[in-house]
Amino acid sequence: MRPADSLRRRIVVAFLLFGIGASVFFAIVAALAVEGIEVQLVDKRLEAAVAWAAPRQAAGLDVDMPAGLRFHRGDTIPAPLRGLEDGVHKVDVGTVRLHVLAGHDARGNWVLVDHESDYDKIEVVVYSMFAAVFLGFVLLAVLLGGFLGARVVAPIRELAASVGMDTAPPTLTGRADELGVLARALEAHTSAMRAVLDRERYFTGDVSHELRSPLTVIMGAAEILMQEAAPGVRAPAERIYRAAHEAAECVTVLLLLARAPELGSQPLVAIGQVAGDEVEKYRPLVAGKPVSLRFVDGPALGIRAPRELCAAAIGNLVRNACQYTDEGEVRVSVLQGKVVVEDTGPGLPPAVVATLGSGGSPSSGSGGTGLGLALARRICDFLGAGFDYAPREGGGSRFTISFTRP
Repeated sequence: MRPADSLRRRIVVAFLLFGIGASVFFAIVAALAVEGIEVQLVDKRLEAAVAWAAPRQAAGLDVDMPAGLRFHRGDTIPAPLRGLEDGVHKVDVGTVRLHVLAGHDARGNWVLVDHESDYDKIEVVVYSMFAAVFLGFVLLAVLLGGFLGARVVAPIRELAASVGMDTAPPTLTGRADELGVLARALEAHTSAMRAVLDRERYFTGDVSHELRSPLTVIMGAAEILMQEAAPGVRAPAERIYRAAHEAAECVTVLLLLARAPELGSQPLVAIGQVAGDEVEKYRPLVAGKPVSLRFVDGPALGIRAPRELCAAAIGNLVRNACQYTDEGEVRVSVLQGKVVVEDTGPGLPPAVVATLGSGGSPSSGSGGTGLGLALARRICDFLGAGFDYAPREGGGSRFTISFTRP
């Protein structure tokens, strides 16, 4: 699993985004509050002082301003403060920032200067505190998200690890929350599925084992008939022997699939040799028909698998191609990492092609090819090989078994 797909990572990211969003929201609200406080503490103070000082100066009375405030009119206005528009301004004179309220009346322009306002310093302290709180809140969100993510993900991982076992851990099945309900439901479902699979495996193995004895008897009787019977009986005896032999091979394949042997411990099988043997095996099917059965060997290709399964997968395709091709060619080619079986037959009906693409078993209306193709597809799935069908240019079918997937 990629780190980006981790549930814990998503929980941490969600908490982080929540922390950033909440911090930005409160920062905006705090900034608006700070600006509002500045208006009330500084701007309103200056306006109140001007409302008291301007009329007194106009009347020729002494103007005794509060500490830190200076009122200037006309030519007494300092040069850096001249030409200001009416309203409150922040003017930097050297290293000092002044709050200045500018205005005019009938006697001309005037300014009120606050020399001792510490609000800017207070603003710096307040915004620094906001930045520290923002970073702390984001860090807390990350830590809390990681902690909760671990608490949530750990039981899920434990539950996922218990899927391959018969029962879920008691620490999960004993919980009263949703994870406990899920663990108990998964345990019950896994037990039911395991029982069904065991019954199917035992049934397939028992049936395959029971069919071997009568098939062996049939093949033995057919061999005796082929050797000792009259010439008119030899052909039917050969057909009986061939059908019984194919049924015995099918039983062997089904038994192997039911037992599911470990592929890594199997001997190396030469796919080219297996394909060549299957071509020679089914060459009698095209005898007497204007059909050319060709085998084109290629690069050496070996896989670790039971030889019977490889032979059944390739042989079913070769047999179907030989049976349903009335004229033309059937060609079996060994390419780099794959085996290709092509024929000039009628091809597959669209319904059968659709079921092959979905991985299901072809329907009974497929002209008799359903069981062979379904079995070949199932064998390829077990071997981890690709199974592809495509119409052949000029008519016919093209089946490809890819033993080495990219």
